[in-house]
Amino acid sequence: MSNYTIFGSAMSLTITSTEIFKLALPMEPFVIATEVSTVAQNTFIRIHTDGGITGMGECSAFPMLVGETQATCFEVAKDLARIIQGRDPLDIGARMDEMNSFLAFNTTIKSAFDMALYDISAKAAGLPLYKFLGGEKKKIVTDLTIGIDEPEKMAATATDFIARGVKTIKIKLGKKGSEDLRRVKLIREAVGNNIALRIDANQGWDYDTAVKALNAIAPYNIEFCEQPIHHHFDHLLPALRKESPVPIMADESVFNHFDAIRLIESESCDYINIKLAKSSGIREAIKIADTAREYGIACMLGGMLESRLALTGKVHLAMSHDNIRFYDLDTCLLGQLVDPVIGGAQYKGFELEVPDEPGIAADIDPGFLSDCEKFTV
Repeated sequence: MSNYTIFGSAMSLTITSTEIFKLALPMEPFVIATEVSTVAQNTFIRIHTDGGITGMGECSAFPMLVGETQATCFEVAKDLARIIQGRDPLDIGARMDEMNSFLAFNTTIKSAFDMALYDISAKAAGLPLYKFLGGEKKKIVTDLTIGIDEPEKMAATATDFIARGVKTIKIKLGKKGSEDLRRVKLIREAVGNNIALRIDANQGWDYDTAVKALNAIAPYNIEFCEQPIHHHFDHLLPALRKESPVPIMADESVFNHFDAIRLIESESCDYINIKLAKSSGIREAIKIADTAREYGIACMLGGMLESRLALTGKVHLAMSHDNIRFYDLDTCLLGQLVDPVIGGAQYKGFELEVPDEPGIAADIDPGFLSDCEKFTV
């Protein structure tokens, strides 16, 4: 057993049970190059211990990007819960290694377990998660994303964003290169030159379209472009980066720190987007950020369609690592129609703050969970 000191006393813990919930959050339609989302297909878990400490974790399934659905996450979670049953939750590395030895990939559901284990460990240490990870509070201001729509409608949305105080706008592209150019042009005209614009093609362009689009869009002062082409064509990214006047951020091409090394050493990207659903959680996300820092490559922290519970875990992570410099943490601002989270991170405009209670300091309302499908191991 691992021993942590909590309030002056040594502590050892054992996992006694795990609750698994299907957490479906209705939302307004959100369009990207590969999907239209109307429900956030999330999975929520609670890991209970014999010391009375409970860890919370959540993940959001995005099948077109990561290959998991809410249904697969729910079923795989049962196996993962059985693997860690009766074991030490404070040895996060050992527990995650056991899951990875049992099952390849399935990074989304593993990230929920990873988050819950970190929550337990931080609570056992009596620290908010960002302090447990060695961080201090810093200012975290998210961008706000415009989903794909008619160019004129996207420009109108951008105008509304500015009225709400947004300083950085992320524009979803990747449907048609010619229409994408008009989308960016109209948005830049609508918001003026003092607003930062970044774009995300979500793998939607082929190589030739990406070259044309990035060169055409560059005059509109674009901060970077996320994942312009499909990850199957990673071998073309070095050439694309040389031809592009817009910096390239790798997203779907980087699931772990080995991917980060591969893309950085091949000079395929300027930045890396870290998402817990891709990295199997906080443990591997830190490895990616550490690896990128060694090469002088800055990272962004993004996400899928998580509730404020997983969002809170991400904000703690962002506060703990100085190489996470860009923030795409607008997941709960993208039209989610319910907020079942108790405690957790709060938006102050577009700045995010986390509580100072031990752990993640967030939970899901029992009343909301009473209507969710559940399984206990």
